[in-house]
Amino acid sequence: MSDRHITRRFRGMDTSDGAGVKLKRIIGQPALDMLDPFLLLDEFHSDSADDYIAGFPEHPHRGFETVTYMLAGHMQHGDNHGNRGDLVAGSVQWMTAGRGILHSEMPQQENGLMWGFQLWVNLPAKDKMTAPRYQDIGPERIPVVRPADGVEVKVIAGELAGATGPVEGIVTAPIYLDVALQAGAQFTLELPTGHHGFAYVFEGESALVGGEQLRRSELGVLSEGSQLQLVGGDQSSRLLVVAGRPLNETVARYGPFVMNTPEQIHQAIADFRAGKF
Repeated sequence: MSDRHITRRFRGMDTSDGAGVKLKRIIGQPALDMLDPFLLLDEFHSDSADDYIAGFPEHPHRGFETVTYMLAGHMQHGDNHGNRGDLVAGSVQWMTAGRGILHSEMPQQENGLMWGFQLWVNLPAKDKMTAPRYQDIGPERIPVVRPADGVEVKVIAGELAGATGPVEGIVTAPIYLDVALQAGAQFTLELPTGHHGFAYVFEGESALVGGEQLRRSELGVLSEGSQLQLVGGDQSSRLLVVAGRPLNETVARYGPFVMNTPEQIHQAIADFRAGKF
């Protein structure tokens, strides 16, 4: 068994997206363009409606997957195929855009905290033109395990302590965990060898990740290895631990289109303009 440690650290960059939603971009910024297979990680966190109420009106996607994890607030989603749903606090949506979809995500509240994450996961070349699909997962479907004293983990994707996350059929075999650590709690997490991974602290002052302090709003890229040591700091903390099998393919990106060649990007733009999504 080999231990993983932090190889690089990044803090989120303040920006906005959609119709003006304020957020922190952690993956997908100039300092960390991507972490194969992960293309983007955004955290949106505000109790001011002016920061989020405009939402993400209808916009296209092709060639990758979007993962929305809501911590607080709720957001209605819809698409041009007639799918509708409401992402409440604690819920997850794993959307495989595939060959193309027009999608919207609009906040359904005007007061209170809106908090969550959106992660983009690349699709391999052979699956980029697959049929779109959703996995809408309510909080009651996400198993919660307590693998050690003072440790509580929500298993969104992957397996831990006999529990299997509800997300299934994803080619990158992802691990997506929401880990809560009480002060000083210790836990050794096994991760698949060869998966690229990261940890991101979003509550509390800090946690020890692979023997090194990782502070709030800081992402740590993980080294290779088969296990990760997690230790709570002086106060309770909460962090995402995410890992996935890298694709090791060329990436061509243009906004909401992620393909393998510039020619495929040009085709995606032409298909979108022609109303073929």
